Amino acid sequence: MIFVCYPKCTTCQKTKKWLTENGIAFEERNIKENNPTMEEIKEWHKMSGLPLNKFFNTSGLLYKELKLKDKLPDMSEDEKYNLLASDGVIVKRPILIGDGFVLVGFKEADWKAALGIK
Repeated sequence: MIFVCYPKCTTCQKTKKWLTENGIAFEERNIKENNPTMEEIKEWHKMSGLPLNKFFNTSGLLYKELKLKDKLPDMSEDEKYNLLASDGVIVKRPILIGDGFVLVGFKEADWKAALGIK
């Protein structure tokens, strides 16, 4: 599994600790240093079953600076993919990519269900 995170993010730190405590093996990927490509985001979006807007870090500074709350409704899907691929800080994190699933943002109940943890 690949754990996509930003090491300075407290939610990512909490999630990494949770994964380790639950014995989940993962490869860590720093989203700031290794931003997802447009192709990766498209694949993750398809695998996640989530609306594309769920991939945006709505609490991030860049999201607010770019006024994306107002712009996203008028953007095409390709424009959104391009924007997400342009800078890792725009992408919601953490993301866990497993065999046949993608989890975006840490919700313990969802992660437990996807990972088969009781």
